[in-house]
Amino acid sequence: MKKSFVGALGAVSALLLAAAGAVPAVAAPVSDSKAAPVKAVNFAGTVALSNCSGSVIRTPSSQPGDPALVLSNGHCLETGFPAAGEVITDQPSSRSFSLLNASGSKVATLRASKVSYATMTDTDISIYQLNTTYAKIQSQYGISALTLNDTHPTQGSAIKVVSGYWKRTYSCNVDGFVYRLKEGDWTWKDSVRYTPSCNTIGGTSGSPVIDTATGKVVAVNNTGNEDGESCTENNPCEVDENGNVTVRQGINYAEETYIIVPCIGAGNKIDLNRAGCTLPKP
Repeated sequence: MKKSFVGALGAVSALLLAAAGAVPAVAAPVSDSKAAPVKAVNFAGTVALSNCSGSVIRTPSSQPGDPALVLSNGHCLETGFPAAGEVITDQPSSRSFSLLNASGSKVATLRASKVSYATMTDTDISIYQLNTTYAKIQSQYGISALTLNDTHPTQGSAIKVVSGYWKRTYSCNVDGFVYRLKEGDWTWKDSVRYTPSCNTIGGTSGSPVIDTATGKVVAVNNTGNEDGESCTENNPCEVDENGNVTVRQGINYAEETYIIVPCIGAGNKIDLNRAGCTLPKP
């Protein structure tokens, strides 16, 4: 996990941080004369944390008056990495986030009221509830939340990883999906593997992964294999259904976010007992 700026410089940092590459992936040949439409992707709605990136997010059913949510990685929590099997819910937090506009300039400091949900089991996410609403953020700063896509991402689709920490955008494609991604004590399910051009660096952990065709968030950036080691910290390995292990040095990964949508109910409340919610429970 490539988590923090310190980690990016190679200082001691216990874990993962995500990756995203600076070189755009080459698009597949298009037989039709019209290329797929591309949504404009910029920094509006992304945030910078003290050690990671993130974004203000909503579900398709979130309402303007709901308390706003910020999405990042579980390994970006201010309290440290959750243990394998640990699930955190409704933990008080006053963490601050720098809200960015389209050009990447800071327009406000947002503050959390709690960690609504966080884990590094099966996935690597943290969801903070803010002390303000979407409507207030929109009216005060002209910034809209990014919408979580409610369907599984598609192999080959063009994506952008947008880092609020670095104010940098990476472009590539979804190369495929990993049955199990294992790193140290942690294991994640059905992770997104980027094409090689996405080589993210420390500080990009928690960045939203945006499908350029829809403009919606399909994943959250979280790790990459740095040294070619197998299944160790900062060196995740892929494990298939038969237990076969594959190591891809220099390849980076993200965790899908469509699974979050069924777990958020009225008022943006996390409800792990809602129909269709598969997120791990405490």
